[in-house]
Amino acid sequence: MLVQTIFNSRYKFEEEGEISMETKKLGSSVLIGVGVIYVIAASFALLFSLLLLFTSLEEQDLYLITTIISFIAIFIGGFMAGGKGKERGWLLGGLTGLTFTIINFLVQYLGFDQTFSSEQIIIYICFNVTSIMGGILGVNMAGGSNQSKG
Repeated sequence: MLVQTIFNSRYKFEEEGEISMETKKLGSSVLIGVGVIYVIAASFALLFSLLLLFTSLEEQDLYLITTIISFIAIFIGGFMAGGKGKERGWLLGGLTGLTFTIINFLVQYLGFDQTFSSEQIIIYICFNVTSIMGGILGVNMAGGSNQSKG
């Protein structure tokens, strides 16, 4: 039932009388969040590749700044997903982070025949927590629904 609910945009995602969010809105919010993450990542990848090409910097010199920018991009992606969805920011941020993690795992596993290392698992757990925080803040900044239970 839950799978049918997630993949069919005519149904609403409901849990025992809670406020419902249309699946289409949930999906588009997550896709926007993931898209923002990859746009930011591609922009900085281009910038860093130019820096590596035209300066004496080496890849290991950029590890810390790359990690920091990755966390900022993940936070912004969760924030955008939460802002677009306007409710259940924790869910939107979590799904955004999870989608990002799954895509990166599939690329690494199918493209390079490697699974996540223990260090990567810890980083991706932190990415998901960061995305959840971004989603929560995004909903609150966007003025999420203020419906009272009656």
